[in-house]
Amino acid sequence: MFADRVLSGMRPTGSLHLGHYHGVLKNWVQMQLEYECLFFVADWHALTTHYDTPEVIEQNVWDMVIDWLAAGIDPAQATLFIQSRVPEHAELHLLLSMITPLGWLERVPTYKDQQEKLSEKDLSTYGFLGYPLLQSADILIYRATQVPVGEDQVPHIEFTREIARRFNHIYGREPGFEEKAVAAVKKLGSKKSKLYSELRTRYQEQGDDDALEAAKALLDEQQNLSHGDRERLFGFLEGGGKMILSEPEAMLTIASKMPGLDGQKMSKSYNNTLSLREDEAEVNKKIRTMPTDPARVRRTDPGNPEHCPVWQLHQVYSGEGTRKWAWEGCTTAGIGCIDCKQPVIAAVLEEQKPMRERAQQYLDDPTLVRNIIADGCEKARKLAQETMREVRDAMGLNYG
Repeated sequence: MFADRVLSGMRPTGSLHLGHYHGVLKNWVQMQLEYECLFFVADWHALTTHYDTPEVIEQNVWDMVIDWLAAGIDPAQATLFIQSRVPEHAELHLLLSMITPLGWLERVPTYKDQQEKLSEKDLSTYGFLGYPLLQSADILIYRATQVPVGEDQVPHIEFTREIARRFNHIYGREPGFEEKAVAAVKKLGSKKSKLYSELRTRYQEQGDDDALEAAKALLDEQQNLSHGDRERLFGFLEGGGKMILSEPEAMLTIASKMPGLDGQKMSKSYNNTLSLREDEAEVNKKIRTMPTDPARVRRTDPGNPEHCPVWQLHQVYSGEGTRKWAWEGCTTAGIGCIDCKQPVIAAVLEEQKPMRERAQQYLDDPTLVRNIIADGCEKARKLAQETMREVRDAMGLNYG
């Protein structure tokens, strides 16, 4: 069994493109070999911004899952599921909303950014404001230890850690926790109990991390404490109690350098994509008609690869020898632009070939995909139900 559990999800936007493959899916394929992985379709998240076009979601879900499988995600290695098929996500989201300060949600950097970017949509909804909390529930319900994110998503993980901390602080208290903790402090002996109390005060009142580390080191040295007292003193130190929801770590992933057909970042909104399973003839056509260095008006005009979107694709797909050939051929007008594009076309088709082959079995028999997802949802739900039992218990909701 893996010690670390990774959770990652994607909104169902339909068929994925090579930017998704190089930015996310290649990482997932590697992670499934090293960690226990849960990968989910964030269909409820899609409704936070596309609540008025729900009809596109279903087909997008299945297209996207087939692309995951085509890219090499292995259901024997990872758990694949759909968020809305595990209703415990919604229950935890609701219960966490009872303790989440409004200001915390309004402070999440992407809240204002997305409102500005999607200004044509009315995003003054409760669902949109609360989507970072739903994201937190997605993570916390599986006690994920690692969440792969880019730089821009790190504040969401920090927000999730704060929510877990707040929940544990409010609900992670056994009856008589403070009295038991104070009694445990006395067992340290007068000198050490005084030092512990001073360090605890410095950490809780001034946020002094050095004081926290010193107090933890002090506790680690104590041989005469029972396990229960030790756990109480660690919890008391940080102002909490028993840990019910665990704090995840952000696993920083390298941003995709996959350029689109026009040299901008590959994105559906720029209409410059090559999809994972793009038809071969279409790949040929799209790359052959890519814009090149505007200075190369005639075949005999030398060019500058740094002004050419095709050169950016060479950076992703070509080895050193091919890049050298393309650079020299362009700058001396020794090769034409179509010649320069040929190795890129060949490399893209080579990358896509196994993806098309893997996808075909699922396209031929869609029940295979449905069964993979049904199994994944069942596994995910069992984990979610375990967490919810403890959450309900802590919140006094396990009666009846």
